[in-house]
Amino acid sequence: MYSLSKHLLTPLLLLSLLFQICVSLDTITPDEPLKDGDILVSHRETFALGFFSPANSSRRYVGIWYNKVPLKTVVWVANRDDPLDDTAGILSIDDHGNLVITETNRSIPIWSTNASVVSANHSMARLLDTGNLVLVHPETESFIWQSFDFPTDTMLPFMKLGLDRRTGLNRFLTSWKSKDDPGTGNCTYAIDPTGYPQLYLYEGGAPLWRAGSWTGKRWSGVPEMTQNYIFNISYADNQDEITIEYGVTVPNVFTRMMVEEPGVVQRSTWSETGWVRYWSAPKEKCDNYQECGPNSYCDPNNVEKFECTCLPGFEPKSARDWFLRDGSGGCVRNVSTCNSGEGFVKLARMKLPNTSIARANMSLSLKGCEQACLKNCTCTAYTNADETKGGIGCLTWHGNLVDTRVYINGGQYLYLRVDAVTLAQYAKKNGLLQNKGKLAILVVSITVILLIVASTVYWFIMRKKKEKRQSKYTFSITSAAASFEESSTRRELDGSTRNSDLQFFELSKIVAATDNFSVSNKLGEGGFGSVYKGCLYNGKEIAVKRLSKYSGQGIEEFKNEVAIIAKLQHRNLVRILGYCVQGEEKMLIYEYLPNRSLDTFIFDETKRSLLDWGKCFEIICGIARGILYLHQDSRLRIIHRDLKASNVLLDNAMHPKIADFGMARIVGGESGDQIEANTNCVVGTFGYMSPEYAMRGLFSVKSDVYSFGVLLLEIIFGKRNSTYFHDDPSLNLIGHVWELWKEGKAMEIVDSSLVDKTPDNEVARCIQIGLLCVQEYATDRPNMSSVVAMLGNDRPLPSPQQPAFVLKGSNHRKDTSTSDGAISVNEVTVSLIHGR
Repeated sequence: MYSLSKHLLTPLLLLSLLFQICVSLDTITPDEPLKDGDILVSHRETFALGFFSPANSSRRYVGIWYNKVPLKTVVWVANRDDPLDDTAGILSIDDHGNLVITETNRSIPIWSTNASVVSANHSMARLLDTGNLVLVHPETESFIWQSFDFPTDTMLPFMKLGLDRRTGLNRFLTSWKSKDDPGTGNCTYAIDPTGYPQLYLYEGGAPLWRAGSWTGKRWSGVPEMTQNYIFNISYADNQDEITIEYGVTVPNVFTRMMVEEPGVVQRSTWSETGWVRYWSAPKEKCDNYQECGPNSYCDPNNVEKFECTCLPGFEPKSARDWFLRDGSGGCVRNVSTCNSGEGFVKLARMKLPNTSIARANMSLSLKGCEQACLKNCTCTAYTNADETKGGIGCLTWHGNLVDTRVYINGGQYLYLRVDAVTLAQYAKKNGLLQNKGKLAILVVSITVILLIVASTVYWFIMRKKKEKRQSKYTFSITSAAASFEESSTRRELDGSTRNSDLQFFELSKIVAATDNFSVSNKLGEGGFGSVYKGCLYNGKEIAVKRLSKYSGQGIEEFKNEVAIIAKLQHRNLVRILGYCVQGEEKMLIYEYLPNRSLDTFIFDETKRSLLDWGKCFEIICGIARGILYLHQDSRLRIIHRDLKASNVLLDNAMHPKIADFGMARIVGGESGDQIEANTNCVVGTFGYMSPEYAMRGLFSVKSDVYSFGVLLLEIIFGKRNSTYFHDDPSLNLIGHVWELWKEGKAMEIVDSSLVDKTPDNEVARCIQIGLLCVQEYATDRPNMSSVVAMLGNDRPLPSPQQPAFVLKGSNHRKDTSTSDGAISVNEVTVSLIHGR
């Protein structure tokens, strides 16, 4: 400014000079190219354009980045697939009026805008504050070419994504190859105009995630998408274009949408701490394209069980695949449609199926849409095409319904065509719900009036009852300690149990969850009570072990199981959630394991065929690790005393979890010194009990090893230990295997479902381990740490000694009472009382 005033320039001349300086900052003219090292800055200094090299690279590219963001963030690259190699370049306007990138001192362009321009005098390039590089006519200021029409991996506010039907130009995002290479990557984010237009994320040309069709408010697959005070969204589907555009209403907000390798689209905003991602997709399993096959839907609430569910009126195409949690084959109709009496089931919170085969009629109402679909036998479902104005337009599907899921919040209604029987089932269900709803409203209204009058009294009474109940349970657990085992370890255990995080469940909630302990919810029955499946109000599934009211031993079992399992945490042990003690009711609440117990698989010819050797071996190893934890790795040394196939549960991935600790005993406390004990009350299951325990009441960690050996052999051979063998009816499974082992023929009775696809050496090794575990003398049996080691390596094994032969119970005595106690066979708990 000093030099200007010194030369006494007129105000008009000064203004003209300043204007030229501003133009030079954001404009490229035929006479003013951009050289490597120079920077072009937009008018408000929001964006900059120039040559750059990614990290760990010497290649030169022309790109646009945020000028005011400290972390250099490139949003567009011109020559992404044609970089300059260690060479300085120039961005200029050529003789035809196009922007070109050339090497210094060379005229051959490596990149060009290829726009239709008459001459260099008819164009100039300017960087706008939106981040858009435009080639404009200097007189009319009309756009000849713009970078917004050729995006790379980033979508900026006010940029359009989609198809220009007039010119055929299709704007889409494509990821960088890597963070150091802006070349065209493998992932694409684009609108597919086929059928009813949808937005997709592709990987290698295949759909990875479907944002879905436009609902008038959002993409059907993006329930989080809403208009707000920062963003406004504009969607167009007309004769000129199919496009989406995001605008920003608040100045100085830097936000971007970008697609990244490997297969993620995300929206982020700049803050003082850096770029903050606040939305991305896909983000969960049900977001994956066609996670479940045709005519099924994916439910994220059922991931632990199985996320795929057939639509109403459909059944799995392959029951076997479905059971093995493979839903890719989808579902097929169980009854053909286009018969009298059929109609539509209304499904809520749905992501609409793939609309590439859907038909849209914007002139029809929802009722008209229903009638049109019902008249066409190929129509499988319908809904509103647009959610605005209360729902307008008609969208119908013809054929399979693909890539459908349910949302916790959001989604749309989908009206699914079903046969008359399915329609009647759902009508009955919905009618019952409606009647219950009306009754509930009446009851709630009356209750509210009563509560206004008596709320204080009610609160006081409930508080006193709760205190009394909790006090009663505390006393029950405390008194259990003395009868359970009179030692400092037991007293300490009982005290810590009382202060544990186990949840107390109200009886009313358990009754509601199990439908009043209905027979249909009954999972099984044991010596001390029954087990029921339940579903809490929040949808969480549970297993309820209900103690028999008439079992005196059951009370001790209950106290024992609470005291022990509250201390245990291992992936191969069943997890306890809480308890319920109210009146005569005593219940334990566990996690629900959908595949139930191991015996339902290995002793069932149909289900056993679903287990290959790999899965069987995983189950064997899991059980072994669980027992090792009880014997050695847990805080307290615990002997289970009732290990058997029915006490091993399987989760949704077929991982084994040891259950039922009512008969377990703690030996040695936390010191871990004691490994055996004696008892005058022998409990367990005939066929799994070691001889020293069954005959003399002496139990130890080797007692569980014996039970594990029996269980291992049962898994391999698919037969119970009490199985009758015609060639030698005096032998049980262990005896039969031992005789064949001595003759080198043990592989002859390996289950037929495994024999053709089993590594013989691995199976033979497991048979030998099983025989080592069931040896007659406890001192000869390996401990569980040795068993786990033997399962995990291929080192030579010792030869097993004579096993403890247990004669088949049904050939000798059954339900026979003696002065020493009672024995019941065929996997029923036994109790032998020995005098001292």
